[in-house]
Amino acid sequence: MTTTPDPATAAQAVFVEAPEHAGPDEAPEPQKQAKQKSHGQFADMWRRFRRNKLALAGLVVVAILIVIALLQPFISPYDPYDQNLLNTLAPPGGDHLMGTDALGRDLFSGLLYGLRLALLVGLLTMLGAMILGTTLGALAGFRGKIADALVMRATDIFLAFPFLIGAILVVRTFGTGVFQVIIALVILGWPTAARLMRGQMLALREAEYVEAARSIGASDWRIVTRHILPNAIQPVFIYSFTSIGIAVVAMASLAYLGVGVPPDTPEWGRMINMGIEQVRVEGKDFLWMFPSGAICLTTLVFAFVADGLRDALDPKLR
Repeated sequence: MTTTPDPATAAQAVFVEAPEHAGPDEAPEPQKQAKQKSHGQFADMWRRFRRNKLALAGLVVVAILIVIALLQPFISPYDPYDQNLLNTLAPPGGDHLMGTDALGRDLFSGLLYGLRLALLVGLLTMLGAMILGTTLGALAGFRGKIADALVMRATDIFLAFPFLIGAILVVRTFGTGVFQVIIALVILGWPTAARLMRGQMLALREAEYVEAARSIGASDWRIVTRHILPNAIQPVFIYSFTSIGIAVVAMASLAYLGVGVPPDTPEWGRMINMGIEQVRVEGKDFLWMFPSGAICLTTLVFAFVADGLRDALDPKLR
């Protein structure tokens, strides 16, 4: 004998057993966990970075320097190119906060312009050297054999060549200008980044998760970009951030020697060169002390931030 179920009971059973669906604004559970994990990692990195007080102070100063460089056209009291031959070598104070140089140009306005130029060259050099070095280092470390031999022999040649002499030769070859200085510093700065990336590639290309990706048919491009590169880029990034200060010093050294930027450009190395000519004159030390202090400050704060990044990104310090 067949019994017919009660319609009300059946409807209630269906209602109870129906699965709950996430609303349109509610992300699936795996995505939620991934977002929480990502936020937790960044919070953990920021916590470790803040432990280094010098790095935190350096980050604040770097932010201030960037803002000043961006606002330079609006906050400079004078045009850094304007000359006043009737008011040369004026001491700090009065209408000129840091005095004037041998051509009557306002020293404070020149320092602001030099800051903008230094940050521009430093950041572009960092990006160019990091991209070129990472690409060639990843190719050498992952492919090995001929590619590894060619890239490593090229890095040996560049690293064996004196940095300053090499930069002078490159600038002389391509001509004078800020763009030429950036090219010279990128050409001479990529080998260290390439060596770091190659070492990381050699250490990670045989890892278990890489072998698992190969076993499911992942392409070499996907293995490198999705599995190896995110874990290998940390030391390269830290070095590249340190190289900003190195690029600032290198550009100033080239300008001091009369190579690189045009002679009339208000650049820190050029300003030091003009100030050294008055070093024997009493009371004229400000001509070289202010740009020298600007170079030291900029280099130090970027080094402090790079040290803090090393502490934050190093998994051994977690």
